[in-house]
Amino acid sequence: MSAAQPMHNRVRASLAPYGLLLPFAVLFGLFTLYPLARSLVLAFQQTFGPEATRYVGLANFAALLKDSLFWVAVRNTVLYTLGSVLIQLPLAMILALALQSKGVRGKSFFRMLLFAPATVGVAYAAIMFGVMFEKQTGLINQLLQSVTGRGLDFPWQQEHVLWMLILASLWMFTGFNMIFFSAALANVREELVEASTLDGASAWQRFVHVIVPEIRPVAGFVVLMSVIGSLQLFELPYLILNNSGGPDNRGLTIITYLYQNGFENGDLGYASAVGWMLATVLILIAAAQRVIAARRSVA
Repeated sequence: MSAAQPMHNRVRASLAPYGLLLPFAVLFGLFTLYPLARSLVLAFQQTFGPEATRYVGLANFAALLKDSLFWVAVRNTVLYTLGSVLIQLPLAMILALALQSKGVRGKSFFRMLLFAPATVGVAYAAIMFGVMFEKQTGLINQLLQSVTGRGLDFPWQQEHVLWMLILASLWMFTGFNMIFFSAALANVREELVEASTLDGASAWQRFVHVIVPEIRPVAGFVVLMSVIGSLQLFELPYLILNNSGGPDNRGLTIITYLYQNGFENGDLGYASAVGWMLATVLILIAAAQRVIAARRSVA
């Protein structure tokens, strides 16, 4: 064996990890880094179709701040996020606590039943809820009509679009988040719960002072992902409202507004500005969550 052979083997061994990472790095660069960089460049341009562009600096962002329709989309998205998170996550926690109780039978069956909607495609859920909440012949209005005994055409899709979207998200994602909470509750130290019970703590006191601190990392993750997912709402309103913002733009969301500007109006620069405004907000929310989590862990 020549003296250069060991050196050659060491070089090959040191390069092997990079060779394994190369396919991921190429795909990540092509489909993540390049689109991000390209969209950042577009945010400072005005586009007229796929080829014609003109540099406008911060004009897109300035116009965005004055765009009343953009703020309608922001309001709708924020209301949807608040409604989904403030209703969905407490409900998911209640279900997880109920299925964690020792007296409940068939826990696996109920977990599977509640989680099942999360496996259904968004397109299917949008079609189903669109049919259920149709103004005149929808299932919900038919049931209300049978109960009241009179004609009824309650305008769900006209005046209560956001509530319809919130109900759809509750059906799809409550069981999904319940699984996270169930996994966190299963890791709560039993001796802490028993000690607090012996000390005379009520069920609420045990939940606030024992269970919540134990599941805080998982709960923080679930809250963060729910907020990010809600702010990126697109498929449900797009499909239910037939690619529109609904009557008086009551169902217009930020991503729907981005889509309309970029792919219908052809102004990819303005759409990129909308996207980067949303991305900045998401980054700030994630950073704030990290800071809060770090301070709590130190405390």
